[in-house]
Amino acid sequence: MAGYKVEGMHKITLLSCQGCSMMVVIKSREDFSMNNQEMDTESLENRLSQAGGVEDFWRDNELNLREMTLADFLSKLLTQKGLKKAEVIRRSEMDRCYAYHIFGGQKENPSRDRVLALALAMELSSKETQHFLHYAGAGALYVRDHFDSVIWYALEHKLGVTETNLLLDELGLRALAL
Repeated sequence: MAGYKVEGMHKITLLSCQGCSMMVVIKSREDFSMNNQEMDTESLENRLSQAGGVEDFWRDNELNLREMTLADFLSKLLTQKGLKKAEVIRRSEMDRCYAYHIFGGQKENPSRDRVLALALAMELSSKETQHFLHYAGAGALYVRDHFDSVIWYALEHKLGVTETNLLLDELGLRALAL
């Protein structure tokens, strides 16, 4: 019967049905738990910078590497933040039908402005918005750009779409095209 036994804090021996065993050495409990649970992007970035090679990184982090669709990403955000889709769509000031198509996966590459409107409506952080833009196939926010710096400010200060558009107008910049 397959099983395992712990031999001290850092060794696990896996036992197979044929009586053969294989020793797995885990550097620390943190390494063991990190390989078996979802990690945030920053932790993955740190692990990649310390990896011996890309293939090693892929192997060691297989459970954390996945391609999500935009609809999957939005669904995950709604769940994590406890948001209702209808309320987010209302706050985004976008056409309801179009917004539901984004959430439903029928619109895989919405315009950058529409993505930003949804990010403002969801009160995402700038970091979450960068991920959202990635999954939508849109360009990342660039703080040195005047328009983008206003959006970044609006995200950090939890401004809504209307307040953001008013601020853009006040500063002589174009409004979000919804």
